[in-house]
Amino acid sequence: MSATKQLPDAEALCTALADAMRGHVDPAATALVGIHTGGVWVAERLHAALGLKIPPGSINVSFYRDDYSQRGLHANAKTSHIPFDVEGAHIVIVDDVLHTGRTIRAAMNELFDYGRPAKIDLAVLTDRGGRELPIAPTFCPHSQSWPDAQILALERADDGGLSFRLIKK
Repeated sequence: MSATKQLPDAEALCTALADAMRGHVDPAATALVGIHTGGVWVAERLHAALGLKIPPGSINVSFYRDDYSQRGLHANAKTSHIPFDVEGAHIVIVDDVLHTGRTIRAAMNELFDYGRPAKIDLAVLTDRGGRELPIAPTFCPHSQSWPDAQILALERADDGGLSFRLIKK
């Protein structure tokens, strides 16, 4: 393997993720909740591609993270918005990159403050490994490890196009 890894194609992964989910979600009864910010962008794409009827929600897990005292709140923090009844719902949490699992744990904790879902699945564009909690995606079209000193960040262009960028910590 070469020293330089190729970044995954975010647009192709969005399509592959929708294809993987098709047939496993009920368009009339499945709700998506995207984690700010990249997960919200992916959830919007999935909602349209899968023809889901329930409007997608968004969640900001900042206050639910176990490292909140170290990270604090980002200056441009978005609020959570869940436009459907969580109680008894089939919810798919959507994020761009799965790493340690702590963000997903925080998202589940916040969701339970809204009610008790019947089922929660997880859909991510890519799994970079490095899990610290026993959390695994239900739907994930790509896996690739990256050094801990690097962050794989999803970005959205003005035209709505999605791409990954590697950032040094």
